[in-house]
Amino acid sequence: MNTSQPLAEVLTSLRVGNQSFLVSFYEQNRGLFARWARRQHNLAPAAAHELLRTVLVEFYDQVADGRITKLPPDLRAYLYGMAGEHLAAAGRTTAELPMAEASRRKYLLGLFRQLSTDCQKVLMYFYFRGYNFEKVAGKMGFANSTVARIQKAGCLRQLYELRLRNESASA
Repeated sequence: MNTSQPLAEVLTSLRVGNQSFLVSFYEQNRGLFARWARRQHNLAPAAAHELLRTVLVEFYDQVADGRITKLPPDLRAYLYGMAGEHLAAAGRTTAELPMAEASRRKYLLGLFRQLSTDCQKVLMYFYFRGYNFEKVAGKMGFANSTVARIQKAGCLRQLYELRLRNESASA
């Protein structure tokens, strides 16, 4: 990885939202990454490029959240490892759901989409990304973790009430 910036400056610029390093990394390495993904995981170039973009966004989130405090010695190897984990996780979730469960999830997703954008974000951060309340508060701009906990409880209450209203209307 050839960078004109020292590694500390790269992290600092990423934390303040400057993504130029990631854009240049993507442009310089997408061909190599596509070749690696084709050889190792039998991915088409377009799918490999999408995977690289996903991994770079995930890496950016880790830096912005403070989960990564220093750049790995070999950033390319680190990102390839993240991509491998991402593909392995996707491979584990390819089993089909029973029809009743798939229907229930589709119904709940419809209700979830009726919530406000902020409620959707809070619940996604907590339940699907596994963020603790402090991290949710930081991402959402709340004063502290207690506010995040109260917001999450309110959003769950709204989802529950939507479900009750929907079931009573259809009964």
